[in-house]
Amino acid sequence: MSLLGLPPELWVLFVSFGFMVGVFFGFFGMGGSFLVTPTLLILGYPAPVAIGSSMAFVFGTAVIATLKHDDVGQVDYKLGGLMFAGIVLGIEVGKMLVFGLEELGRAELVVGVAYVLLLAAIGLVFTHNALSRGNEDDAAGESGGDPDDIPELAKTIKSYDVPPMVTLTDGSRASMWVISGVGGGVGVVSGFLGVGGGVIRMPAIYYLVGVPLAAAVGTSLFGALMSGAVGAFSYGLSGVIDVGVVTALLLGSAFGARIGSASTAYVDEEDVTIYFGIMLLLASAAVALGELATWLGTPVLDRVSFVLLIGSAAFVTATILYYGTRAVREGRDAPAVG
Repeated sequence: MSLLGLPPELWVLFVSFGFMVGVFFGFFGMGGSFLVTPTLLILGYPAPVAIGSSMAFVFGTAVIATLKHDDVGQVDYKLGGLMFAGIVLGIEVGKMLVFGLEELGRAELVVGVAYVLLLAAIGLVFTHNALSRGNEDDAAGESGGDPDDIPELAKTIKSYDVPPMVTLTDGSRASMWVISGVGGGVGVVSGFLGVGGGVIRMPAIYYLVGVPLAAAVGTSLFGALMSGAVGAFSYGLSGVIDVGVVTALLLGSAFGARIGSASTAYVDEEDVTIYFGIMLLLASAAVALGELATWLGTPVLDRVSFVLLIGSAAFVTATILYYGTRAVREGRDAPAVG
């Protein structure tokens, strides 16, 4: 018996995994879509199906996130619209690369290796930031940083007027070449790997375009919405999106995101960030083991890879829930003690 092409055990698996990804999204502000494609690859889904399904999942989660940030005025729709052409072109280029590699029988290998490098890089950044957060917080406290300030790199780029120049919603000006470059570059990554591209887009908007951090996060999520919509439509036309997988993931993530968002009121992100970084490093190792299993024809390594990826995600989810539950209990007990 199956529903939307998925047997009951896979429904349980994908809803549960979607819940974990939703918790990450709600707590860290990152959709965790960079875990969906490698998981599907490890489970044996063809690269185009894994990427297309991930893009559809990105769209669903980004809609919720964008509306949430729009409520507090943190989305620059004009900048997002200007990036749209670059995103569309970039996604098509990324998709062409995937299908070209698929014809050569190399798509799973190349995408898998790309994910090993991507997850390792992001994991190292998160782990490094978690370990050095104390010093950074001390420095920020002494300097009293302005939330509307932008990095020196962005100020340097903005000092050069390279026409055509456009005026953004906050009144600042930016070169259309920079905006198109950011949109196109992130579009290629999204179309090739099936991710929203937030881990690349948000820093690019902040450091290159020069948008204040809060607006950069909201605008990046709007970009993820556009990337997901265009990617899902493009891959959908090719008939490679697994509706059952996407539906199960979205059901789980919708609930998980609410839990993750609620946890931010009780859990200090610094307590969990290092675990998130370590999880990404383990996920990188899991994808590498999956590729090695394919080369060696060793099913045992495939199972180890799957357990490592799902297990590390489950551990971080449990850590967030543990800290949140403990904080709530301590908060309820506090009045009685006083």
